[in-house]
Amino acid sequence: MLVATTVAACGGQDGSAPKAPATIPELTKDPLTLSFIWFDWPPAHALEAFANAEYTKGRPNVTIKVKTVPNANWHDAMFTQFAAHKTDFDIPILDSQHIGEAVTNGNILDITDFVKKNIDVKAYNPYLLAAYGQFPQAETGKRDENASLYGLPLLGDTWTMIYRKDLIGDKPPQTWDQMISVAEKCQADNPGVSGLAFHQANGSDAAAVTYNTVNGVYGGNLWDPKTRKIDGVLNDAAGQEAMDVLVNKMKPLTAKGSGNWFIDEVNAAVAQGKACIAFNWIAASGGLLDPKQSTLGTTREQILDKLGFATLPSQKTNLVPLGGMGMHVSAYAPEANQAEALNFMKWFEQGDIQKKWAAAGGVPSRTDALESPEFLNAQPFNQVYTDSVPRMRDMWNVPEYARLVDIENTNVNAALNGAKAPKDALDDIAKQQQGVLNASSGKGGGGL
Repeated sequence: MLVATTVAACGGQDGSAPKAPATIPELTKDPLTLSFIWFDWPPAHALEAFANAEYTKGRPNVTIKVKTVPNANWHDAMFTQFAAHKTDFDIPILDSQHIGEAVTNGNILDITDFVKKNIDVKAYNPYLLAAYGQFPQAETGKRDENASLYGLPLLGDTWTMIYRKDLIGDKPPQTWDQMISVAEKCQADNPGVSGLAFHQANGSDAAAVTYNTVNGVYGGNLWDPKTRKIDGVLNDAAGQEAMDVLVNKMKPLTAKGSGNWFIDEVNAAVAQGKACIAFNWIAASGGLLDPKQSTLGTTREQILDKLGFATLPSQKTNLVPLGGMGMHVSAYAPEANQAEALNFMKWFEQGDIQKKWAAAGGVPSRTDALESPEFLNAQPFNQVYTDSVPRMRDMWNVPEYARLVDIENTNVNAALNGAKAPKDALDDIAKQQQGVLNASSGKGGGGL
């Protein structure tokens, strides 16, 4: 009885993740603050408002607090506390690639038994369940029903192509090469407007995701997950072509001084009418339709007369980047908070709640919510996400992710800003990342 009703309150002593019970323990009637940690962006604020409005209808003694930090500090803000075996948050919101590090260090609960008893896993695309919760992954997005789960989807995401309908026409480019040609002509025809705007910063995963996206559509791979080989895979002919396209064809179409742009800077360029075509995360695009933030119109309708949103163009493949995050339970949270966290997860993943989350501005992961009018009619770019789910591909889902992405960010940013030749940058990424994997234990898998 004790085993069935008590939540693990400390991390695994052997580095393994402690297990959550299948049955949610008795919830406290005392006042309780359930704390999340995320980076500072609109979905974080939307989650706090939504949860306090809806979850507290059934749990009026609970207050939801979403603590936010700058995006660049997000990983370290969580893992520094994990290392101390003491967290001031109960539910860490992790990037899909953070899961391996958290699991191998025993930082989050294994919720496999809880999921089996409380969550309708058939309601989800298996890719999303795997990406946001499963570890290890033999191949990213391939759900293994016998593998353990450590999280559940909180927010889905991918890139959308944002384009000026009044400058390039209503029909978006269909191939990557065509997109570059259209952007080049638009820039030439509209002085003061850059052809492209995209992420280039050396921080978070900004420049890395940009290169990985181009790498994917031109038929490249980040590594061979079976052999853990990067050098010779990432920098093969397809990888070199992708780097050449990014640095020598796309970069010249960006604004001067854009070498460290990320989410906010790209949105600002679009809102100020300074970009013909831009790429950004769907979950960060809502502000583009706010007349208070835009020079493209005084109403939402006027802005939409000029802005279009589309899935990414294809080239040799039609792959798009997987974004979004899962929610997990800190192994160091008090037992009452861990129990409340499990109860929140069960509540949040219900079909009717997922549709309400969609209407409130969230990007759900349940298939019925993704195909619902509540989601599809909420924003003009939501159909882009639903259409993109079958095309998604993630990065490496391994404990070494943080070091791998830092290497890639640094070198791609250097190539974009002229500090390194494109080929040298890619070769350096491959060699340095290979060194990280060669020195590691070898557990994990998945990725491009």
